[in-house]
Amino acid sequence: MDWLTNPIEWWINPFIDSEIMRDAVVAALLTVLGTSIVGSWVVLRGLTFLGDSLAQGVLPGIAVAWALSVDPQIGALVAAFAMVTGVNIIRSSSPLPDDVSLGILCVGFLALAVVLMSARGGYGDLNRFLFGSITAVDDQRIIRSAIFAGITIVFAIVGYRALIMATFDSSQARIARFSPSVVHMALLVMTALTVVNSFETVGSLLVFAFLVAPPTTASLLVKSVPRIIGLSIVLGALAAVVGLLISYHHRTAAGATMALFSVMMFFLGLISHNIRVRAVSA
Repeated sequence: MDWLTNPIEWWINPFIDSEIMRDAVVAALLTVLGTSIVGSWVVLRGLTFLGDSLAQGVLPGIAVAWALSVDPQIGALVAAFAMVTGVNIIRSSSPLPDDVSLGILCVGFLALAVVLMSARGGYGDLNRFLFGSITAVDDQRIIRSAIFAGITIVFAIVGYRALIMATFDSSQARIARFSPSVVHMALLVMTALTVVNSFETVGSLLVFAFLVAPPTTASLLVKSVPRIIGLSIVLGALAAVVGLLISYHHRTAAGATMALFSVMMFFLGLISHNIRVRAVSA
């Protein structure tokens, strides 16, 4: 109960005493900014499985980059765009439902990554790529995250009207000369970039929790899109800070702890939503 009985020691001192914690919280908050903005649109458009598929789809590119001693982000970027291209090709040429096609691509890409890494004896590195290493971020990584956060904000502002129309009224979007397919592709690209930007912080698998859990929780508590995005950022930031502190005090895996806390907040939000609905209907 130190978090309650000794709040300064528990909440403040870790960030004062440890440069690693200061860098980690900055990197985590920048990650949250990108995942919350993009994730809100992913959730509103019902593309959560796509987000999961992209999170796993970057792994073969990371594996190849690792084997060639190239920056893993370059490999992740190439794999992400290959995944986006594959999704669109299968979507346009296959009679199968989207979730079936995505599932096949997801399994194929993940299996390929494991095969490539195991062939080179890189199981330890695979674990890092899957679950992140936020306590090992450096200044260059933080700068990259800050640049991407800026790009995400610009995307959210410039593309807001097109995203609103394409999400809630595709006919109106066409009248306004916003192609729903182009908007969809732009969101796919931003989701891929978000995954690529975040995998070193929380890992390519755990980024899915930040991409989906805070926006989903926010959508249960508020209704307008700006409020969903804003509350998603707040909830994601809370999960990042509290998760890091729990990890620091109890020596748990930082990325997994942050992701778990964000999922726990979803269940609390769901309980709150159900209580409110029952109170209104009573």
